[in-house]
Amino acid sequence: MAKTATLTTRKADASRRRLVADRQALMRTFIRPESDAGRQSLVKYMEQILFGLHDFLKNHVGITEEIGLKALAERFTDTRISEHPEKKLEQVIADLIERIAPHAVNVASPYFVGHMTSAIPYFMVHLKTIVAALNQNIVKIETSKLLSIVEKQVLAKIHRLVFQKNEAFYRDHVQNAHTALGCFVEDGTLANYTALWVARNRMLKPTGDFPGVERGGMAAALNAYGIDRCVVLVTRFGHFSIHKAAGLLGLGNANVLAVDADARGRMDPRALEGMLEALRTSKERIRVMAVVGIAGTTETGAVDPLDRLAEICKTHGIHFHVDAAWGGPTLMSEKYRHLLAGIEQADSVTIDGHKQFYMPMTCGMVFFKDPFMLDAVAYYARYVNRPGSVDLGIRSISGSREANSLILDSALKIMGSKGYALLIEHGIETARAFAREIAQRPLFELVTPPVLNILTYRLCPPELKEKLRNVPPEEARRAARTLNTLNITLQRLQRQAGKSFVSRTTLAGTGPVPEGKVVLRCVIMNPMTTLDILKTILDEQESLYRNHLA
Repeated sequence: MAKTATLTTRKADASRRRLVADRQALMRTFIRPESDAGRQSLVKYMEQILFGLHDFLKNHVGITEEIGLKALAERFTDTRISEHPEKKLEQVIADLIERIAPHAVNVASPYFVGHMTSAIPYFMVHLKTIVAALNQNIVKIETSKLLSIVEKQVLAKIHRLVFQKNEAFYRDHVQNAHTALGCFVEDGTLANYTALWVARNRMLKPTGDFPGVERGGMAAALNAYGIDRCVVLVTRFGHFSIHKAAGLLGLGNANVLAVDADARGRMDPRALEGMLEALRTSKERIRVMAVVGIAGTTETGAVDPLDRLAEICKTHGIHFHVDAAWGGPTLMSEKYRHLLAGIEQADSVTIDGHKQFYMPMTCGMVFFKDPFMLDAVAYYARYVNRPGSVDLGIRSISGSREANSLILDSALKIMGSKGYALLIEHGIETARAFAREIAQRPLFELVTPPVLNILTYRLCPPELKEKLRNVPPEEARRAARTLNTLNITLQRLQRQAGKSFVSRTTLAGTGPVPEGKVVLRCVIMNPMTTLDILKTILDEQESLYRNHLA
């Protein structure tokens, strides 16, 4: 055995010695496979990925024995870049398949129902490959040309899906170099940041000798406008990117104020009006910069009453932003688009392409009802994004970025709105069926029924459920803490078993425990996830409870 290991090491060392970084080798590596073996290795795996993606993932991803992150980290501690090439293409590919992929997460599995990352259609890999090969940079027309034009068309298509303006409006703005219906960014976080950036700059715009907040800064802006602080209003279910944006924009994340939500996790319009009145009559001079409504909260999938919130914001002259990173594509379903009623009244809307448009990472989008709003964050430079140019980078927080709008455009043509609607409807209806199944099982308790395709529940054995209702407060608190511990442990055990996965979260401020209620969180977006699979997941949880926790 030792001789074999030594021989393998010697062969590897000899191979490394043969690899030299010279001009000839560099050019060969740069423009074509260095050998037939490299080509064959690439073709072997790429054929599986391109034409049998989900079988490839099933066979190669997440199939090894359980191994902890610490043990994995110990394998990746070499911090030196070798002077000469270490491996040939075929060796690198083999490493990716044999050493990396087995310890990745198979998010495409229909049993993986814990996060907002799921399977993608197989053709997305083809489209991504073409986009990578073209390597267009959408920051500037000179590095993208037609791709920038395509992007403006795609933005108009999704803008129309959201805001439903008339034909004349889109004829005027689809390819208008002086307006912008929205922009692509890397994710929903940057999309939310962009929306609040625009809201801040429009509220604290130039006045008198003050050049505007973007140039003069927050301290000068507050002084010029005679206010003490700016605040953003959202429920406690708002995505943490709202707090990050407040920090980055100079408001301070302590000025993101939580509006009370109802029992279903939706912003209470009466609570919003009450908070606005309290802020108006406060001794401090406070200006509300934006109200953020949510169309699909990260934790529970709740949808705020967007139509009512829009009316309140219009009455008070406040920027109304809707974070529809998750729920936005629901608009493609004629059956369920009513769940987002009022979104068309928003001033700005975030949608994530790599969520329910089923695109590869990373693709965020933000849209504005007013096509001139993005002028509030326009930047120019002599060498790029010059005034008067049609460069899309003028009105975007992102600099260089790939043409993932081409992927979305192609996917819309391949799927059609009805194709996407079928995916959305499957998720919503399967989630509702799963909720009914949970309610029928004595060991479980449904916590937040699904509005879209996210629900939460928890393990709640009858004897503990009884203690929560009919015992003194201190004993109820002990029972609630026991339930939290049980659900944390159950989720960990199921994750370690590696057959299926649900996530968990803590719903704050519910029940007798101040630190909140630990719940299991299920996201149904994989079209291959069926009710039978979800029943199997519950069966496994029941088995884990009886064998390890009861």
